[in-house]
Amino acid sequence: MRVRGSRARTGARTSPLKGPRTRRRTRPRTRPRAPGRGEPRADGPRAGDEAPGGAAGRRFAPWLPGILIAGGIAFDLGTPPQYTAAPFLAAAPLVAAPFYSPRLTAVTAAVAVTAACLLAEFHGVGDWAQAATEVATVVTVALLALLTNHVIHRGGRRLASARGIAEAAQRAVLPAPPARLAGLDVAARYVAAERDAAIGGDLYAVQDTPHGVRMLIGDVRGKGLGAVEVVAITIGAFREAAEQEATLEGLALRLERALQRERARRGDIEQSEGFITAVLAEIPRGDSLLRLINRGHPAPLLLHADGSVCSPEPEVPALPLGMGDLGAWPDRVEELPFAEGVTLLLFTDGVSEARDERGVFYDPAVRLRGLGFAGPVELLDALVADVERHTGGGTADDMALLALRRSPVTAGTAP
Repeated sequence: MRVRGSRARTGARTSPLKGPRTRRRTRPRTRPRAPGRGEPRADGPRAGDEAPGGAAGRRFAPWLPGILIAGGIAFDLGTPPQYTAAPFLAAAPLVAAPFYSPRLTAVTAAVAVTAACLLAEFHGVGDWAQAATEVATVVTVALLALLTNHVIHRGGRRLASARGIAEAAQRAVLPAPPARLAGLDVAARYVAAERDAAIGGDLYAVQDTPHGVRMLIGDVRGKGLGAVEVVAITIGAFREAAEQEATLEGLALRLERALQRERARRGDIEQSEGFITAVLAEIPRGDSLLRLINRGHPAPLLLHADGSVCSPEPEVPALPLGMGDLGAWPDRVEELPFAEGVTLLLFTDGVSEARDERGVFYDPAVRLRGLGFAGPVELLDALVADVERHTGGGTADDMALLALRRSPVTAGTAP
């Protein structure tokens, strides 16, 4: 096995993750990819990215209706009579609609209409038609603002309900693993790229079996409900086969067959759909050993107690799961030492292909080198936060992460 790694200077640091690096990722991809997925774009920000100043704009927006009303009154009082504040007053409730509650939007609308009437009375009504038109304009726009506010809040309630359903589906399909499993500290995270989605095509699973602790991380080709269905089928097949198959090769074969059956059942799936890039891993009981099968997926990382990080790349690239029709050859199991204090980090390409505003890829091996973490939970929390900092607040692809650490067994502590 080819192991990419680096040794840190003596002593692991426990400081926060480092700032952005400018090193570009040059490692070629070894798996098929959907057109346009994860590719650099030159025509604007990526999905999930936030434009500079976006947060400041959101903080300023709630004050804008009041500023418009005050500015409109000052404009009307400080200019000749032929100038009117109606455009400012009409805009105030319309701006308030997406930011305010229905009550505050109604108050803003009432203040704007009252200001329009009082300004007309203050200047004296020389032209009743013009004055009535200005007031009617403010009233009409205020009513439209109230209607807009109602529609927005109704959509928000529906979105909250849909998000709750998605979160329930995530807990059913991707349940949180136990914090302690067969002497291993375990943590998992799923971060959806779309703000309104809680589950997509990435997956993880970890299970204690008679053959040791077995785990799976993968990325389904495609998005939407079809990808979620493939995720559910894959995890179901994994949980059954992990208990029954004596070898990791047999487990991979069972997953391959499950995906082929699913393709045969759903005739609408093309050859380029329904496959999964995946890493299968096994930690045998009572043995400081790690076994891996990589099927076209980003290589996992091994984080050592001294701060060094290595990436066990497969010696021979393999096709993703579900593409056995294109070729068949025996899976090659790679074996690595997995001593106490070592952390195994598995992740999907939403981590390694996250880009900053200059198009620089996120390199987890570089960013984690030399750092120390109290446990897998702290590692994943810091990693997710660092990816978000690197991208400016969002990612173009989902992220699934799974971390396991073999902790020393102390007296009085059950393994």
